[in-house]
Amino acid sequence: MPRLTPFDLVFSQIAERVLPEIRASIERAGYDPTDRDAVLMIPEVVTLLRELRPEEGIGEGMDQLVALVHHAYILWEAGGLILPIPEDRLEELLGSSPAMSVPAEPARAYYAQLPQHRVWAEVLEGESHEPLDGCFVHETAGGSLRVLGVFGVRPERLGFSVVEAEGPRAHDLHRPDGTLLFSAVLPGGAAAGLHSIAGGEELLELGWRTRTVATEPIAQVR
Repeated sequence: MPRLTPFDLVFSQIAERVLPEIRASIERAGYDPTDRDAVLMIPEVVTLLRELRPEEGIGEGMDQLVALVHHAYILWEAGGLILPIPEDRLEELLGSSPAMSVPAEPARAYYAQLPQHRVWAEVLEGESHEPLDGCFVHETAGGSLRVLGVFGVRPERLGFSVVEAEGPRAHDLHRPDGTLLFSAVLPGGAAAGLHSIAGGEELLELGWRTRTVATEPIAQVR
């Protein structure tokens, strides 16, 4: 049975009720769906955000909720492509000499689902590291990528953490301490075969690397 995605966990019960209405409003207005500021002007989007917002409020977390809703809509509107990345392919993606070329017509949006508990990050400074479940990826009108990493997905937890990064691909990315990109920072992590994401630039780079496999047979539509 396929592993549930964050889209399944949050939107499965409401997607067919609200997302077609949002699409119709975006089309009537003539907006680019990747233009987040424009999409936030759609009344149905505002209503959905209010529906998903906890009664006690989320304070600064509102930006993260907005990002999640926007990525989820783009994923749905583009066909709901899930990109499950197997263990061996993950090692290739996170290696020191990844492929830089991107297919001529990669999927516009997808959710790249990583092997569980293999990639970790300190989402909040000073807090425990959380495992990366995967990331929503979509291309903007200007050719940049938006990548929304989803961390800490587990059955007993209500919700999860998200971090967004956006931009063109960097061609000289490196860590200040000289360690390899995506190498483990958790004590004992390297021996356990783990990887780490150290900052938003590495999250964005991960998104770009998944583009090289976004048209391969491992992709699936759900």
